[in-house]
Amino acid sequence: MLHLGRGSLAVFNRKNAVIELERLAGSVIVCGFAGREVPAEVRGWITSDTLAGVILFKRNIEDAVQTADMIAAANRGDDSERPLLVCVDQEGGRVARFGPPIVELPPMRTLARIGDLDLTALAGRVLGRQLHAVGINLDFAPVLDVDTNPANPVIGDRAFGTTPQQVIDHGLAFARGLHEGGVLSCAKHFPGHGDTDVDSHHALPVLRHGRARLNDVELPPFRSAVGTIPSIMTAHVVFEELDSAPATLSAAVVRELLRHEIGFEGAVFTDDLEMKAVSEQYRIEESGVLAIEAGCDILLVCSDVEATGRLRETLIHEAEATPGFAAKLRAASTRADALRNQAAQLPPAIGLQNALDDPDARRLREELEASA
Repeated sequence: MLHLGRGSLAVFNRKNAVIELERLAGSVIVCGFAGREVPAEVRGWITSDTLAGVILFKRNIEDAVQTADMIAAANRGDDSERPLLVCVDQEGGRVARFGPPIVELPPMRTLARIGDLDLTALAGRVLGRQLHAVGINLDFAPVLDVDTNPANPVIGDRAFGTTPQQVIDHGLAFARGLHEGGVLSCAKHFPGHGDTDVDSHHALPVLRHGRARLNDVELPPFRSAVGTIPSIMTAHVVFEELDSAPATLSAAVVRELLRHEIGFEGAVFTDDLEMKAVSEQYRIEESGVLAIEAGCDILLVCSDVEATGRLRETLIHEAEATPGFAAKLRAASTRADALRNQAAQLPPAIGLQNALDDPDARRLREELEASA
């Protein structure tokens, strides 16, 4: 039997504590990267299970086969009970990271105007099945913003409609289809980006609606997501009625409104912390800590691997220094892990060619062509 002296035991416990904090810090981060190979540093985080997931963009995708190979290589040695989240923004219309042969969907406004909920669900199912065949297990869709501002530069036809009910009906149908196809969904952008006149990629939007308006227009789609959609993404938007901070960094928005009042128990993603709406005021290390403090669970850093590394270290040091933050980090990690556990329960993927040519895919193409 191995006997450790007090000094050795202290070192052993300290080492284990550091390993646990590294695991906690990484478990709440999804990162992006440049190029068509996963960088060595990111592969190391994946292998040691100190990263929740990755997000892919057009810069990472040559074609479906190359992407499938890249994902498979990144996933080697991954825990099948807690798989890596492999995420993408594939909404349809102008927000589509994959091109053909992955199904080309029209903007969600166009799809919803056809007025056939079964067709909307079919679109989600076909897309989900094809993404799943490539190795994607989470799509940052549906958009649950209500399109109420014709001057909105970033949402517009990405929304399913101009009324909450249109958004609810078609957004939930699309999410249901994604799940049937084998991909988790994420509703965005809480508590609503549909009435802004500023693109949060470039500046910080501010909305001054009173609570009655928010209750009637912006919030109903997100209330409808509870128990149906497993994750929600926040908006980098200030809602003056709720807080002076961007929603992503606001405990009043995330912890009080989304968690306590609306009752959402799933995982909460931040939008990309590199977007200027937050990055012009906060370094990523600062916004990441504030987002966890606010109640977010998974931090998106979509481009900068070096910044991702700095964020990990900052989360570790903050958890070491502040017991209250450590408790929030553990809670976030638990919810992030629960989402990964849901990914493990998805049905097995079918072969890519089968997914591209199956009867649902053919029927979807025919019905979209007939309605064009």
